[in-house]
Amino acid sequence: MKAHTKETQAAITPDAAIQLLKEGNDRFVANDMVPRNLLDQVNDTAQGQYPFATVLSCIDSRVSAELIFDQGVGDIFSARVAGNIVNEDLLGSMEFACKLAGTKVVVILGHTACGAVKGACDDAKMGNLTILLHKIKHAVRAVKEPADKSQRNSKNIDFVNEVVLKNIELTIEDTRSLSPILQEMEDNGEIKIIGAMYDIKTGKVSFLD
Repeated sequence: MKAHTKETQAAITPDAAIQLLKEGNDRFVANDMVPRNLLDQVNDTAQGQYPFATVLSCIDSRVSAELIFDQGVGDIFSARVAGNIVNEDLLGSMEFACKLAGTKVVVILGHTACGAVKGACDDAKMGNLTILLHKIKHAVRAVKEPADKSQRNSKNIDFVNEVVLKNIELTIEDTRSLSPILQEMEDNGEIKIIGAMYDIKTGKVSFLD
C-alpha cells in the first residue's frame, strides 16, 4: 500500500473519502488490515503529504484514528483533544488541512463511555480541565432525558453516550458556524463535515447522518 500522491488525492471525492474510512474500519473490526511498509511510506511522504481526510477525535488512548480506520503514514490529519471539542486552534488546524493540504472530509469522531463527557456530566473541576469540560456542558444540558437529576451522571452510561452523540452534533455546528472557510468549502462540495461514533467495546465506527 503506497502513500497518496497529489494525483490520487485530487481524484478522491468527499463521498469517496468517507467510503475509504468505512472500508478501513471494516478491515480493522475484521482484523484484516492492509499490509503496509510504513518505512516506505515515510520515504514516500518525505517531500510532501497528500492526506484525504481530517479526523478530530478524543485523546482517549483507545481511539487512534490511524489504527481504527486502517490508514498509513500520510493518509489522514489527526487532531485530538479531550471530548473532541473545537476551539480556534483546532479550527485553524482543520482549515489548513482542508484548504491548503487538500483533505476531502472532516470527521468529528466521538466514542462511547468518553471520560471527558463523564467529567462534564459530573461537573468535575480540576485546573484547566474545568475550562475544557465547560465546552461539553452545552451537550449535557441539551440532552433532556432522563429528567431525574440522580440519573444525569457518569454512572448512567446510556445518558453519557447520548451526551457524546449530542456533543458530536454541536461540535459539527460549531465547526460550520465558527469557520467560514470550512463552511464555504462544504457549500461548494469540496469537503463534507460529518460525525461518527466509535464503540470502544467492538472497534466499530458508526457514521452519523
